[in-house]
Amino acid sequence: MVVLAPHIEWLMETVHIISGLNDGGAEAVLYRLCSSDKAAEHYVISLMDEGKYGALLREAGVQVSCLSMPRGRVTLGGLWRLWRLLRQIRPQAVQTWMYHADLVGGLIARLAGVKQVFWGIHHTTLHAGQSRRSTIWVARLCARISSCLPSAIICCAQKALEAHRELGYAAEKLRVIPNGYDLVRFRVDEDARVRLRTEWNTGSRWLIGMVGRFDPLKDHKNLLDALAIVKYRGVDFCCVLAGRGLDQNNAQLMAWLTELDLAGEVKLLGQRMDIPDVMNALDVHVLSSSSEAFPNVVAEAMACGTSVVTTNVGDAALIVGETGWVVPARNPGMLADALLQAYVAMHDEAAWQVRCTAVRQRVEDHFSLERMVENYHLVWQNKL
Repeated sequence: MVVLAPHIEWLMETVHIISGLNDGGAEAVLYRLCSSDKAAEHYVISLMDEGKYGALLREAGVQVSCLSMPRGRVTLGGLWRLWRLLRQIRPQAVQTWMYHADLVGGLIARLAGVKQVFWGIHHTTLHAGQSRRSTIWVARLCARISSCLPSAIICCAQKALEAHRELGYAAEKLRVIPNGYDLVRFRVDEDARVRLRTEWNTGSRWLIGMVGRFDPLKDHKNLLDALAIVKYRGVDFCCVLAGRGLDQNNAQLMAWLTELDLAGEVKLLGQRMDIPDVMNALDVHVLSSSSEAFPNVVAEAMACGTSVVTTNVGDAALIVGETGWVVPARNPGMLADALLQAYVAMHDEAAWQVRCTAVRQRVEDHFSLERMVENYHLVWQNKL
């Protein structure tokens, strides 16, 4: 999908610096921005490797360079290559993505003579035990220099802005740009729904699912505990789990399924490339996370006309509005109750169809890719 953002005064040359290009929410937003925005010439630099999105960005015509730094470490050779690339490209703006790139990329960009540096925050909460110590340390260091290094700081969620203002980030530089979605790619697709449900052999069972990598913050144990309650209540269902690490090689996950007697109800799909099709196949998408910033999967499911049950993390409640169910995090009992409410609601077919239409309309109204691209340009031009 090509977006020609209005109100753009010139073709900007923008370098994006990101920690890595693996399968994650911020990485997906970077890909959507660069591949769809034709009002700027984009160049992406990964501090590590090209991960999932490097090849996809190149296919979209975006130049990509990888510095091959080890995870969690900064090398002098990598810093030198970054400085040299920036001196060669001489971009009008540098947009960094996530804490380590904000710090490293921001400092090197300034040393390379780039005047317009913009940070990107895609995290809401930083807690010991949930976030790496190095991540917390880097975020706090960024807060200390936020008043002098970046021109502006873009947060993907209102909750993220509030959390980082409390952490000490320069309040006058914080901006919110909600993530935007390709509503041609993420759309209602009845053929995809029928095809995958047939492939998974779900029959007439109620089909719920969650898309998201296996990670403590996604709190899959919370979801599985809730599903055990739903099963105890006598509901016949199937739940598919899609994402990196969600396969039979995951010993912890397999142990939970055995412990909760859910092996017959839960299908492990692993990492998938056909997420719009997966979203269309579901009756309900559930998000069980204990922490998020702006959960992409919630809006992606809604764009496909799929209703959502989510924990109240980040801006999830803002995305859902009145169209779905929002419950406290780390509470499997309330999550199960919300799932059961959705199950009952589905039996009123007319009302359910109205709900499914409303969830799609909400994303069209508030979270389009066009709006996101325009807002990035407005920040880069110091107009937002």
